[in-house]
Formats: sequence, structure tokens, C-alpha cells
Amino acid sequence: MEHDHPRPARRRLLSGAAALAAAAALTPLTAAAASPAPRRRTARGESGYPPVQWVPASTANYTTADRPGRYPIEMVVVHVTQETYPDTLRLFQDPTHKAAAHYVVRSADGHIAQCVSERNVAWHAGNWDFNTRSIGIEHEGWIDDPTWFTDVLYERSARLTAAVCARYGIPVDREHIIGHVEVPGSDHTDPGEYWDWARYLQLVTEASWRYTG
Repeated sequence: MEHDHPRPARRRLLSGAAALAAAAALTPLTAAAASPAPRRRTARGESGYPPVQWVPASTANYTTADRPGRYPIEMVVVHVTQETYPDTLRLFQDPTHKAAAHYVVRSADGHIAQCVSERNVAWHAGNWDFNTRSIGIEHEGWIDDPTWFTDVLYERSARLTAAVCARYGIPVDREHIIGHVEVPGSDHTDPGEYWDWARYLQLVTEASWRYTG
């Protein structure tokens, strides 16, 4: 099995009736987002996970695994999509894309899609070792336009990250919550200079106190 993959045309747009039909058929769901995620899964409220919508990525865009049993989960990787929210979901559903993250956060309202179960290895970091040990969270927007980084996007993403950290015992610090740009071997620069790391870590810390346990 090939464990790390080039990232062909990560940011190209998809079109066609099949992609639009797949997006239209998405089923909302509230979830703790830790176990495999069938559509009829119900919420357990584990560690304060915010509500998410299950929008499955193509199975060609991640590796089935049994984390944290097979691989420890030790970090969160923050991404920025360089696409709109719906186009990002369509890319993750395209089997030729060869990349997907666990979660995507929408700019306007902080709505979260889960695309890959946390137990599986999403191909999001461009580094197999980091993929196996991390949860990838994409944020709708462009790195050179901070208006996409809304209050609600920061707040909902921080709550999600706090819940992930609480579930796996990940320290809430910049050694364990990193940007895509910090992954060795990555040619990506997200989340970029306008991502407010101090604010984000403060929000994650506050959410950790409120939602763990």
C-alpha cells in the first residue's frame, strides 16, 4: 500500500452532475466524531465536541486504520482550504484527488463537516508520519484574506480542537497544535500570516476547561 501521496491539483474546482448530486444528498448529524461515522450515528457529547455533519470523503483519499490503537494521535494540524467550503467537500469526495482532512469548518457560521473518521488516517499533511499521528482540520478561506477567519470560525474550530485534545490527551500548545506549513516536507504555507495563533490557542484553552470531562 502506498502510504504517502503527491497532492495533485489540490485546489482545482470540480464540476458535474455527480458532484452536485453528492453534495445535495448530505445528511446532517450531531456527533462526538471519534468512532466510525455511519450516517445514523447519534451524538454522545464526548468531551464537548460541537455538532458536525457527516460528509464522507472518498475512500480513495484516506487510509483505513484503527487509531489510536495502531497509531497514537498526538497533534492537530490546522489548514486553510484555498477553496470555498462546498468545493472543498467536492474535492474530498473525488477519488482522484488523493487528499482529505478529518474536518472542514465553514467561515460564515462555523458549521463543521466531518469527512474522515478520527480512527482513520486522513491524507492531509503531505507527510505519512504526521498523517498517522494527527487530526487535520480545514478552515474555509484564503490565506491572504483574513476576512474569512470569522469569530465563529475561530470559536467553533477551537471547541473542536479542544475536544480532540481532551479525548487523546494532547497538550494545548504550539508544539502539538500546528499549521500545515510546519509539517516537514510540506510545500504548503497555510494557515498563513493572518491566522491569529495567540487568539486561537486562547480559545482552545478556554474551551478545554469548559468542555472536557
